[in-house]
Amino acid sequence: MKKVRWMILTITLNPAIDMSYHLSSFHINDVNRCNRVIKTAGGKGLNVSRVIRCTSERLCATGFLGGTNGQFIRNELDSNQILHRFVDIKGDTRNCIALLYDGQQTEILEEGPAISEEEAKKFIENYQDLINDADVITASGSLPKGLKPSFYQTLIEIANKKGKKFILDTSGEALREGIKAKPYLIKPNLDELSQLCNRKVTMDEEVIAVIQNSLLEYEIEYIVVSLGQRGSIAYHQGVFYKITPPKVQSVNPIGSGDSMVAGFAVALQRNYSPEQVLVYGNAFGTLNAIEEKTGFIDTSQIDYIINQMIVDKIFPLSGKSIR
Repeated sequence: MKKVRWMILTITLNPAIDMSYHLSSFHINDVNRCNRVIKTAGGKGLNVSRVIRCTSERLCATGFLGGTNGQFIRNELDSNQILHRFVDIKGDTRNCIALLYDGQQTEILEEGPAISEEEAKKFIENYQDLINDADVITASGSLPKGLKPSFYQTLIEIANKKGKKFILDTSGEALREGIKAKPYLIKPNLDELSQLCNRKVTMDEEVIAVIQNSLLEYEIEYIVVSLGQRGSIAYHQGVFYKITPPKVQSVNPIGSGDSMVAGFAVALQRNYSPEQVLVYGNAFGTLNAIEEKTGFIDTSQIDYIINQMIVDKIFPLSGKSIR
């Protein structure tokens, strides 16, 4: 039997079952009844996986799964025809609950299971085998209990030795430690960038200054800072870019950052030019925002959105930009 080679490997170390409760009324310290519940295989990396699957690119999803919740996620991935090679753990995969009422969302996030030293070792062994069939690797989300903050750093170092392109989308100490290993692309948002440099960052000029003063030393190929609906500021090989998406009617922005990562991964897999990589990522984020489902894009709209993207090259010393 011929071995199927996947091209993109997605990592979700702390997955969850995402449960959305849509409430017509909400009362504290009382019974709340709900007739609309949506359960999906959740976690940032699984959102990335679903979006990549929309493009028909070949992929494999990996991470840790345990208990009946873990089996639910496996079944969901099977139904979505997403190849997966997760490591079994003794603990139960977590639940993440969202209560939606009157246009507002309240989230209850379980901490999740603790990963043992033996389970972490099994993941590394599994990962070393999987990346032989991958060109691009994405790692998204928080680290579960039991893993050292340097765990992503270890994964990046292994990937770099094999010439793989590693996209890291995390925050806090995991990001701080991860960038030391020179991932191929990072995608912090403004809050994550502020946390990384220990000061509040809001203005475009401040983003550029932080990249120049705090991040260039790590020699990361692509540094992309997400600005939400305003697009992103990016750095690649000595050039700064401001990518501005078209104004759209947002339906569900949850997962748009994960969709950006999927867009970057697909574009890198297809060996697109740097500007195309940046535009693709931003376009996928916009496409997710206009859909009700999280981690989904209408691929027939990709070219339409891309053609409306504005790309400016920024020259920080002069404060000017050109198109």
